[in-house]
Amino acid sequence: MSTVQSCVVVTASALIPSWAIAQDDGLRLFQSSDVHKIRDVSDTAISPDGDWVAYSVRSTDVDKDQRQTDLYMVDWSGASRIQLTHTEDSSEGHPRFSPDGKYLAFLAARESASADGDDDPKSVSQVWLLNRAGGEAARLTELPGGVSDFEWSPDSGRLVIVARDPEKKDDAGQEDDKKKNDTPEPIVIDRYRFKRDGLDHLARRYERLYLFELAGRVATLLTDGPYDSTDPAWSPDGRMIAFTSKRQGDPDRHQNSDIYVAAAEAGAEARQLTTWEGPDSNPVFSPDGNRIAYLRGGPAKYSGYDPDDLAVIPVTGGDPQLPAGDLDRNAASVKWSSDGRTLYFVFEDDRVRSAASVPARGGAVRKIFPGNDTAGVVNSFEVGPRGLVVAASFGQRPTEIYRAADGRMLSDHNGELVGSFDWGSVESFDAVSDDGTRVGAMLVKPPGFRQGIRYPTIAYVHGGPVAQDGYEFDPTAQVFATRGYLVVMPNYRGSSGRGREFSRAIYADWGNLEIRDIHAIVDKLVAEGLADADRLGIGGWSYGGINTNYAIATDNRFAAAVSGAAISNMITGYGTDQYIWQYENELGLPWESIETYLKISYPFFHADRIKTPTLFMCGEKDFNVPLINSEQMYQALRSLDIPTQLVIYPGQNHGLSKPSYIQDRLERMLEWFGRYLDAA
Repeated sequence: MSTVQSCVVVTASALIPSWAIAQDDGLRLFQSSDVHKIRDVSDTAISPDGDWVAYSVRSTDVDKDQRQTDLYMVDWSGASRIQLTHTEDSSEGHPRFSPDGKYLAFLAARESASADGDDDPKSVSQVWLLNRAGGEAARLTELPGGVSDFEWSPDSGRLVIVARDPEKKDDAGQEDDKKKNDTPEPIVIDRYRFKRDGLDHLARRYERLYLFELAGRVATLLTDGPYDSTDPAWSPDGRMIAFTSKRQGDPDRHQNSDIYVAAAEAGAEARQLTTWEGPDSNPVFSPDGNRIAYLRGGPAKYSGYDPDDLAVIPVTGGDPQLPAGDLDRNAASVKWSSDGRTLYFVFEDDRVRSAASVPARGGAVRKIFPGNDTAGVVNSFEVGPRGLVVAASFGQRPTEIYRAADGRMLSDHNGELVGSFDWGSVESFDAVSDDGTRVGAMLVKPPGFRQGIRYPTIAYVHGGPVAQDGYEFDPTAQVFATRGYLVVMPNYRGSSGRGREFSRAIYADWGNLEIRDIHAIVDKLVAEGLADADRLGIGGWSYGGINTNYAIATDNRFAAAVSGAAISNMITGYGTDQYIWQYENELGLPWESIETYLKISYPFFHADRIKTPTLFMCGEKDFNVPLINSEQMYQALRSLDIPTQLVIYPGQNHGLSKPSYIQDRLERMLEWFGRYLDAA
C-alpha cells in the first residue's frame, strides 16, 4: 500500500543557481515556506451608510498546522482598520451588515454544542451576531446540519438561511437515539449522483431554506422535497424570497436549475420563474421589486462549458432579457444599482477579470475596475452608497480590497510580504496553434532574468478545464520562478475568457486540442530562445494533471512531469467520482460508447508510450478525481520501470487544506523537477 513519504526539506542555496539570485540586497527570493505568509482577503460587505467595509482575512498558523479566518472592518477612506474577531481555533466568514446598520452577522463553527449535542461543534457553521454598539458575538442558530449561507430581511428582523439536512434521521424524521458504541452505521445509497468532494456520500441530505426570526430565535422550514434550494434573495418589501433549485424530474440527472419565488412564510408554495433548459442561478431583486436579475448558463448540453450570461426577468414571469447578450464572456456576481437602471457584474476576458456595468435595459458594457490600462483579476465586489469596492489580485500582489472609482487600496494585509521579495515578472505570452488558433498564456520569468539564456522551463497547467490563468498572484509559479525556472501557464482550448466556442472546442474530445495548444506555447518559447528544449517540465492539478498525463503520453519532449489529482482511465472514473452526469451526457454510456472512452483514455491504455519520469500526487479522500486514478498511472509506470513516485496526502480532499501538506507538495515538485531539469 502506498504511503506518504517523509517531508522533503529544500534549501534555497541547494536549489537556486547563482545567476538567478536577486541582486537587490534588501530583498529575498520567495520560497515554499513563504506561502504561509500570504493573507487571503475576501468576503466583502459594505455597511448601509457606506462608511465601513467588512471583510475576511485567512492566515496560517504554522505551529498548529491550520488555516483560520478572522473578520476585519476598514473605513471608506482606508485610514482606520479594525480587527473584529480574534478566535484561535475557529474561523469566521460571510459577514453581512443588517439593513438598519446595528448588527454584523457572520458564519462561524465555534466551540459551542448544537441543540441536541450530537454534532461535532467545530465542524458545523452557525450564524453569529455581533452588536456594533459593543459586546461579544452571540450565536443565533442551532441547526444541526449547519448553515452554509444566509441573507438579512429588509426590516432586519429575519434571516433566510441555507442549511443542510442533519446527518441521521429515522423514517419519522426524528434524530436517532445516541449510539452505545462507536461502530459506524452502514452507508445506504439510492441516489443517481451520490458523491461530492468534501461531502463524501450524499445519501438523502439536501440544502433547504429556513426563515429565522431574530426576536424568538426560531427557524421555520421554507422549502422541502428531494432537491436542494440555494442562493436566497429577499424582495425589497420583504414579502418574497427568490432562490435557485432543480425540481424537474430527478435533479441528480440534469443541470437544469431554475429560479423560483415564494412568499416569505411557512408553507408557501414556490413558483417557477424561469424555463430555460439549462442552469439558472443567483437571483437578485431590482430595487423596485418588479424584476429579478440572475445568471443564465449555456444550454444543457454545454452547461459545463458555456459562459454564464446576465439575464433579467419580470417577477410575474415571461421572456428574459439579456442586457449584455453579445458579450460572450463568463459573467458572475450580478448586482443592481440603487436606482435600478444599471447592473454591475464581474466578467472574464482574456487573462483579465473585471468589475463592469451595463444598462439594465441593455447596452454597452463598461469596465470599471481594473480599467483598460491595467491588467488584474477581480475576485468579488460589493455595491454601496459611496460606490464599489473590489477584492482584486495583480501579478505581483495577492488579493486586497480596493475602491473601484479611484483604485485606492483599502487593505494592506500583504504589504510587508510584497515589499520583502524580489518577484518573478508576470507577462502575457501568445502563440498560434497548428490549426491557426491563437493561444494565450501567462509567463513568469525568474528574478534576475537575463536575455539570451535558455532557461529550464515548466509548463504549469491550470485545472477546470473551464478556467484561466491571468494577471494575478500565483504563489506556485513564483516559487518555481525563484528556483530559476521559466514558468508558462497556457490557456489551452477548453479554457474560459475567450468565449463559448473556445471552451466548447474540447467537448467529448479531451486530450487533443489542449495538448496541441500547450505544445504551440512551448514551441514558441524554444523558438524565441527563452526555453531550453532539453530541460522542459510539465505539471498541474486536477484537469492540469489530466493534461499532464495526456502530454507525456503524446510525445517524450518533457524531461519531468508532476501529475496531481488526475485521471487517465475514464472507464475507472465512471461511478467512482462525482462527474456521472457529464460522463453519460458528454461521453455516453461505457457499454454503448466504449470507443470514445478508450480514445480519451490513451495515457493509461498506451502507457507504454510514456518515457517521462513522473511524480503522482493526490488527496486520500478526493471524491472529485479519486486516488484510484493516480494509483493506476503510478502502477503502470512502475510496471514499465519508468521513474515514478506516488504521494498520498492523508485525509485530504481534492484541494489540500493542511498548510504542511501544501508546503510539502511544493517542495516535492521542486525536488522532482530539480532532479531531472537542473543538469545543464
